[in-house]
Order: sequence, then structure tokens, then C-alpha cells
Amino acid sequence: MLLADFGTSYCKLWDTTTVTPLLIPTKEIDQELKVDLATGHNGKRHATHYINELTALARGGSALIEAASYTLLDCGSRDIKFIRSDQGKIKNMGWNTECGASMGFTIELLERYYNLDFSTMQVPDSSFSVTCGVLGMSHIFDAVVGGTSEAEAVAKFVKGIALNAYNFAGSPETVYLSGGLCHNPLFVASFPCKVICLGRFVLLQGLKATYDGQRYS
Repeated sequence: MLLADFGTSYCKLWDTTTVTPLLIPTKEIDQELKVDLATGHNGKRHATHYINELTALARGGSALIEAASYTLLDCGSRDIKFIRSDQGKIKNMGWNTECGASMGFTIELLERYYNLDFSTMQVPDSSFSVTCGVLGMSHIFDAVVGGTSEAEAVAKFVKGIALNAYNFAGSPETVYLSGGLCHNPLFVASFPCKVICLGRFVLLQGLKATYDGQRYS
């Protein structure tokens, strides 16, 4: 069984006869690729069966999280979405594709452009008010012009992104985090709550649960 999460910046592929999924830049994906089951913004083009991202996220959370009540937040390259479970039942969910525009992509772009290492950067005391990754970059440029270092300005931007995602998810005491930004120490540390990182492949786990249960909807 070949499963795939076709993300905006990266695609995650999992041949379930192997242990470890593959992470491939989306621009390198063969446009003729066909998989058995997929999710993600471009998944319908490549899959025999397609599952909505929120459905895949919910089923992935159920498979990976032992707690009956939790908030699972997925921060991707383009958008943010969350699932809130209460005693094993989905009570709330949300998907923000506009105010979360290109959030993860913008953070990665800034890291490369300014040659930064997020693993060595400290969380700043204050943050910018950021509701959109693309539009929020103006705060960085204005701050740098005003004498703030590039690293500090980007750190304030990243913290603003994290706070926006936290508020969007309902400001939980603990958040289970999904997506590539799990691997950004500055982003994770910028949340004002306990963060449990589940990694990049939560939606793939949701596809696996979908296949195991034969529920293609």
C-alpha cells in the first residue's frame, strides 16, 4: 500500500511494507506518480482514493495520542488546522488557509535568506502581531530598518506566528503539534503552553488508519 501526503512544500510518501516514510520536495515529485491513498492539497491528482486533510489529521491523532482529550494542531507550509478531542470524540476543528497563508514556507524562506540557525536562537520577550506569513514579513523589514538585528526581527516574527496558531487552536494548556515546524526549536519554544511534537507524518498515520479500517471518506 502506497500512502502519500501531498503538501505544498514537501510530499510525504509511505510504502507500508517499509518502516520509514520518505520526505521529498514537492517540486521533485513525478507528475505521473499514482498512489493508493492520499491527502494534501494536490492529492486528488495522484490517488486512487483521497481523504480530506482534517479527516486524516483526526484519525492520525487518534492513532498516535493516548489521551482521550487533547488539541492537535497541524502547522504546514501553507496553512494551519486543528482538531480538538473530548473523551475520544471530536468536539471542534478548524482550518485556516488565508490568515495562515504560507506560514511554514515563509519561516523556511527567512531562515535561508538570512542564513539563520533556529536551533541556536532565543525566544524574544516580545513578538510581532502576525496573522499571515507573507504579509507579516513587512514587520521584519521595518524592524531591521529601525536598527533591530535580522535575527531578532525574524525571532519576533516566528513567535508571532506561533502565538497566532496557538490562539487559533483555542489557547489550550497542552498542544500536540504536527507538521514540519515540529523540527523548528524556536517555533516550538515560542508557544506559551506545553508542546508535544508528533512530527511530520501524522497525516500519513491517519491514512494508515483509514486503510486499516477501509473507511474511504
